[in-house]
Formats: sequence, structure tokens, C-alpha cells
Amino acid sequence: MTMLDRRLNAHRPDLADASLEGKVEAARFVSGSPARVAVPVAPLRPVADLARGIDTELLMGEDVTIFERSGGWCWLKAASDGYVGYMPEEMLTTAASEPTHVVNVQRTFVYQEPELRKPYRSVLSMGSRVHITGGAEARGNHYHLLADGTAIFSKHLQPIGSGKDADYVEIALQFLNTPYLWGGRSGLGIDCSGLVQLSLLMTGRAAPRDTDMQAAGLGTPIDRSELRRGDLAFWKGHVAVMEDAETIIHANGHTMTVARENFEEAVERIGWLYEQPNGYRRPF
Repeated sequence: MTMLDRRLNAHRPDLADASLEGKVEAARFVSGSPARVAVPVAPLRPVADLARGIDTELLMGEDVTIFERSGGWCWLKAASDGYVGYMPEEMLTTAASEPTHVVNVQRTFVYQEPELRKPYRSVLSMGSRVHITGGAEARGNHYHLLADGTAIFSKHLQPIGSGKDADYVEIALQFLNTPYLWGGRSGLGIDCSGLVQLSLLMTGRAAPRDTDMQAAGLGTPIDRSELRRGDLAFWKGHVAVMEDAETIIHANGHTMTVARENFEEAVERIGWLYEQPNGYRRPF
């Protein structure tokens, strides 16, 4: 049987995704059941253990397919990028309404009611999806209302499917100074490939989750001499977005933030860790 990447293929000796039948060996194959993320940020782990580091994160309103529920954990596959892993069952719901809007700023507050002076209930990252049921005005501000009466500042949301003409580099720039987080994929903390993926997602473009996946198949390869705004520079285990031919934006462990840096200086600085860049791609 073929050895498949466990990050993108749900298979174990005892259980596997029905779509993999004939490709992997498993005692049982299941089609899975749909669910939706019900918390602002939901870490996805390679095993059902809170002590283990995270592979990635899913955001409020994102869809998943659950293959197993056991011991308070769900083994699942994310709809957005196909990532497979384990998540506490309490972070998921099967009752949520279909999302209508997506958060379009780095992060925003969900208020108890449509009034900015009232306490907030939670914080949502860019890319979070919510179901809007109405609107309200208060002190000259307009809010979108959720089914439970909570409210989000209207300008911090856009209809799902809009934004396809947006400049994804401008979106990436909104994350400047966001803390670096290994496996992070939100406005609360993000890693290098998460920055690329989430910024592209906001323009309606799908992207693989991890750096090696992006380096292998995102867009088309180009030469270093061709680099321009929006292109990607790859090292082994790292990726940066070209703001222009001389400047990169990247979530990095040197500043522990999303930072802007001169490309040539970055190449020299991080060479001891990642060696020289090993590829360049134009994502679209």
C-alpha cells in the first residue's frame, strides 16, 4: 500500500477515511460527519494530548469532517486545506448556521450587545466565519448581529466570497508585529506558512498549510532574478512574502513577530539556520 502524508490523509491501522479505501490498509473505513468550529481559535494536534505541540489552528466557523469521537477528542480533517488531526470535541458543533460573513481585520471583538462601551464576549481573528442575522446602530456606529444577540463592528466583516480583488500582500501587512506562534494561524499568533495561507485565503485563493507543501505546489516556480511583489521565497522550513523586490514580510523566530526585513540581509542573517533560499514561487 502507498505511504501517504499523515497531515493530509486520515488513516490509522484501525480506522481511515473512506476515500482512501484501496490506497491504505485499515480495519474500518468511514465517510465521516460534518461539523464546524465553535470557538475563536481551535488548535489541531497530531495526537489526542494537550501536552503535545500543535500542527495548525482552525478558526471560528470553519468546516471539518469528523471520523472519530473518543475520550472527549475528535479525529478530523479540515475542509479549508485538508489538514488532519485531533481536537477537543467541545470546540466543535453540528448545530451552527451556515456562515455569511468573514472577519476582514487582524482581530476584532464580539460585544455582548451593539455598544462599544459594553464588555466584549470574545476576540475573533481575521478569517473567522460567522452567521449574521441583522444589524443595529449605536452612537453612530453600525454593528452586525449574531443569532445570540452579540455584535461585531460592521466594518470588520465582509460577505463570504467577497474580497477576491484584494492585494494579499496588503492583507499580510495587517499582521505586522503579530506574535510568532509555531502552528499559529490567527491574528493572535501566526507562523510563516500560516501568514501566507491566511492572507491568500482572504482573497479567495486556496493554499497548502505547511512550508514544504507550499514550496512544492503553490503557484509556479520562478527565478530569483524575477522576484516582485507577492512572490514567495522559500528556505528549508521557512517562507517569506516579497513586499517588493528588496523587502520581505515574514513571521519569524528572530523577532518572534511578523516583521518587515530587507531580503538580502535576511538571507545573510538566517543562512546559518536555514542555509540559502531553496526556491521561489509566484502563488498566482
